[in-house]
Amino acid sequence: MGAAIRTRIVKIGNSQGIRIPKLLLEQSGVHAEVEIEVQGDHLIIRPAPRSREGWDDAFADMATQRDDALLDEVSVTDWDQTEWQW
Repeated sequence: MGAAIRTRIVKIGNSQGIRIPKLLLEQSGVHAEVEIEVQGDHLIIRPAPRSREGWDDAFADMATQRDDALLDEVSVTDWDQTEWQW
């Protein structure tokens, strides 16, 4: 663990916050969105996981295993045939 940097809690509207020095952000890899968690008397700040991370690989694996077929049968109605123009 590196050297601690002292900072103050500041008022931001109805909330409070801290300014995180650029050097700490660069070292931590934290950029845009974060998760904040309380563990005992510590606040843990970490990068938020990206939405849908790993989905491309999962879909590729499903296709390889031929596990990417529809589960339900497709039922076409008269309305589908007459009302839609493709």
